[in-house]
Amino acid sequence: MEPFLSATACMVGGSAPLLGAQMPQILGACLGTGHLLQSLRAAGSRRFQTSAARPAAPAVQEGIETVTVKVNSRPVTVAKDSSILTACEALGVGPACATPVWDGMEITTDSAKVKESVRGVLALMQANHPADCMTCDMNGRCEFQASRALGWLYGSCFRQNSSLPKEDLTARYNVKDMLPKLKEFSKEWEEDVQGHYQQYHDQSDAAITIDFEKCLKCGRCVSVCGLIQDMNVLGMQGRSRHRHPGVLTEAMDLSKCIECGQCSAICPVGAISERSEWREVLDQLESRRKTMIIMMAPSIRVAVGEELGLAPGAVTTGQIATAQRMLGFEYVFDANFSADLTIMEEGTELLKRLRKKWGLELPAEPAGEGHSHAHEEGPLPMFTSCCPAWINMVEKEYPELIPNLSSCKSPMAMMGAVVKHYMAAKLGKKPEDICLVGVMPCTAKKQEAERQEHRQEGEGQHVDYVITTREFGHMLRAKHIPLGSLEEGVFDDPLGQGSGAAVIFGNTGGVMEAALRTAYELAAGQPLPKLEVNAVRGLKGIKEATITFPDTAPQGVAGRELRVAVASGIGFARQLLDRMDKGEAQYDFVEVMSCPGGCVGGGGQPKTHDPLAVAKRAQAIYSIDERSTVRKSHENPSIQKLYAEFLGAPGSNLSHELLHTTYTDRSHRTFPAYSHHERQVDVADEATKSLPHHATTQKS
Repeated sequence: MEPFLSATACMVGGSAPLLGAQMPQILGACLGTGHLLQSLRAAGSRRFQTSAARPAAPAVQEGIETVTVKVNSRPVTVAKDSSILTACEALGVGPACATPVWDGMEITTDSAKVKESVRGVLALMQANHPADCMTCDMNGRCEFQASRALGWLYGSCFRQNSSLPKEDLTARYNVKDMLPKLKEFSKEWEEDVQGHYQQYHDQSDAAITIDFEKCLKCGRCVSVCGLIQDMNVLGMQGRSRHRHPGVLTEAMDLSKCIECGQCSAICPVGAISERSEWREVLDQLESRRKTMIIMMAPSIRVAVGEELGLAPGAVTTGQIATAQRMLGFEYVFDANFSADLTIMEEGTELLKRLRKKWGLELPAEPAGEGHSHAHEEGPLPMFTSCCPAWINMVEKEYPELIPNLSSCKSPMAMMGAVVKHYMAAKLGKKPEDICLVGVMPCTAKKQEAERQEHRQEGEGQHVDYVITTREFGHMLRAKHIPLGSLEEGVFDDPLGQGSGAAVIFGNTGGVMEAALRTAYELAAGQPLPKLEVNAVRGLKGIKEATITFPDTAPQGVAGRELRVAVASGIGFARQLLDRMDKGEAQYDFVEVMSCPGGCVGGGGQPKTHDPLAVAKRAQAIYSIDERSTVRKSHENPSIQKLYAEFLGAPGSNLSHELLHTTYTDRSHRTFPAYSHHERQVDVADEATKSLPHHATTQKS
């Protein structure tokens, strides 16, 4: 396959492109055969590379055997067994391919035959793609519309140097309607699509939608799902020219999919995307039937600017507040507030579990309504519960860990409960008369908002709509709101104030660090010696730390050790769980974020070709924390006011009613063998069990 791929990008040894004459005949079959696993691994992981990312022109290390080749008559020395791509990158030349080089090779990338070959590939792809750009959610961001190079199609097989300017190859190579649309030309292809319509169009999932008619068969989704996230929900199906990515079970909602959305974040076109809700939000804003309230997650402030053309990591907190008011929202809140609230509840829960393990009495609570010891504490280690994709994974694959999950809702869900009860009462509104919208970095948040545990009878969902960072960018573009040039606004009180501890929720290790800042101080009676817990920072897949309480801490706590771990990405979470299961590692508190890098690398964040984008967003998050006046959740005055006026105390009865949740074992319903029919039988059985006894007898 690779020799053919090289043919479309370059000529070797001055000869005609390899297999160039047969290119149109074999392209369809070649596109369907998938791509080298190694190339796809690189394509999927480049997005999460950090400072160790490969430079544009890699230097040859001393002692490494080298070869010298010529690229467009210019000599360049590279390591032996390098690819043509490496040689071309060293000179800033593109496009190129992954064919291995040999000493004395002469490579031509600018001949008429090469350009014609590239034009032919692009034309075939264009003929195989739907012409619905104007209504597609990827319009304006689609890599097929504005290709940087053939690299967006073939991963590391074709790629331009990232330092080269972006260009639209369709225009660059003058690709017009050279070939008829395959859908119109091939009845066989159309019959195949219609005959397997559900496989090509899967909208069964609450968070992810699939339209494989748009698929370019690059295989990026299969790579990130299998090699990065270790989920293997998606795989290559079919043979020859019929080979394409697909869901390996009957449907997405029957699969082990955790809705992390990494497949949608890496898809170059609109074949896999988040379930779009931004148009529905605009409908609500324009109807003015309800009080419109919006909140944004911590990581949005360092990402949405990137979606609208600013540099990765650009901080636009104040501009976002202004933009949301321009859209028509009456109240603009910050989920940093509810992140602090999460720490108050989760930190209290962790300390109670630790005291139980250490054989210490629970601290005395004030008597009166709102305080209770009736909530039994779970076992250790305690796992964080902020990431809905992680919760999905536990419920679907590790149900034995459900007791270990923190019972705290996520910051988004907590904000929903507070807005629909505390804030609604302050505004003199019924909960059902408020429409709450969350701007989140995560596609799984859409599924989380629909959970039965996060809705109330007669009131509906606590969070009515969840839109991703990309969808929020859509709204701003649709309303022609220039985010970068707006004046800075402020969030509304009392739910708009957050601490530095809250904002670092956006990074992997952030929930852990925020919790330690509060839990350590509450347990030891003194603050952490250093607020920055560097051991849990960074983009490393698994991070570990041991916190020792000082000798001056209260009796029973002094000298104790708190062992913590952080997993970034589901693939690394699996590794960590395996080590724990084998007894190779023991912890008291574990944070898991399903997306590499945490929320800054979430499945709903802007698509990027910058390998350092996630690291830049993370650094911007830490810079906000460093500049914050309040850097601990328990010192947030708005949080203190909420407990004083409404909740009573962390862990109170009302706190448990509104801010805590339960989980469900869904493992038996998501095996690959589980079918629509079996689910219908299970649902019918449950409905029968829930009927009164006389109704069941009558039915029989």
